[in-house]
Amino acid sequence: MPDDFALGPDPDHPGWMRWELREKGRYNSTLGPMSVMQRDDGTVVVRTVPGRLQGNLADNVHGGAILTQVDIAMFVCARLNGSLRQGPGVTLDLSTHFVGAGKVGVPIDCEVEIIKETGRMLFLRGLVKQQTATICAYSGTIRKMRRRTEERP
Repeated sequence: MPDDFALGPDPDHPGWMRWELREKGRYNSTLGPMSVMQRDDGTVVVRTVPGRLQGNLADNVHGGAILTQVDIAMFVCARLNGSLRQGPGVTLDLSTHFVGAGKVGVPIDCEVEIIKETGRMLFLRGLVKQQTATICAYSGTIRKMRRRTEERP
């Protein structure tokens, strides 16, 4: 686990871990606290509780907040499964299909799994759920980057 992230028991959610960037004030903090769980099959679930800041004028969760959670969840999955141990990564594409609205104040779970991994690429897919309702289906690709010391001259 890179030193940029802290992973430890989540005191507010037994059985879950708290996922945080060590450096405060980055974009990830706009979602508030994130809890994570890794299932036996490698699927990762990233949970947030959207508040007013993540809401739109209809008091639903803003699509941009959901996209942010999806993107972060893909990287959490890649790190917890050991696919991004050696360096950073970059999102190459993210395809989403919104099928419902999320409600402010109700936990949102972003489930994600790695479909295929190559030397430089990760292909992922998942669902965003709130209680029993599916809000969004998605797929995305992460390109694994070299550490700065590995870059070519």
